[in-house]
Amino acid sequence: MRYTGPKNRIARREAMDLGLKTPGTKSHASLLRRLNVLPGQQSIRRRKISEHGKQLREKQKLRYIFGVTESQMKNYFKKAKSKLGNTGLYLSQYLEQRLDNVVYKLGFAPTRASARQLVSHGHIKVNEHIVTVSSYQVKTSNVIAFTNSRSEKIPYIENLLSKKEIIIPDWLEKKGTVGKMISTPSAENIEKQINLRSVIEFYSR
Repeated sequence: MRYTGPKNRIARREAMDLGLKTPGTKSHASLLRRLNVLPGQQSIRRRKISEHGKQLREKQKLRYIFGVTESQMKNYFKKAKSKLGNTGLYLSQYLEQRLDNVVYKLGFAPTRASARQLVSHGHIKVNEHIVTVSSYQVKTSNVIAFTNSRSEKIPYIENLLSKKEIIIPDWLEKKGTVGKMISTPSAENIEKQINLRSVIEFYSR
């Protein structure tokens, strides 16, 4: 089941900004102020975390960042492991190439959760076909755009599209309100936040 509880709470639990809140909002500012404060009663002694516990935390962080369920994560791992080569790389590619993540990375939505909502509500098309499945795997040369001009006029989308400082990853290309996947993503961006080796070790037990 996908986590639907307080987003700031899990970010504080993992002691990192998981990208669950829209930057610039009061809620995001509150998170940044209290990021190093663990949720719950602070007087409780925290036990030393085991190696398995560390692996679990890395796996959970990866799940929360991409907003996937445990069963989805297991399926991605099984598919990645069945391929010859770097399992961590393949796992990261399956996650990065999800349509909701691509929409978010193109700057069409402020968070992956809002990108997932845009997709499920039929506001996004891939190669001129409306796709409502957020886990849809975008492929190289696929073109991603809004379904119509009305979708682009949604207030928070219009505000987001007017911003110039959004950094687009090098495996994507954006021209106005149209994006394109020009190459296969690497694991570099994920590895800056998550120890992928720990995630692989967790599922390989």
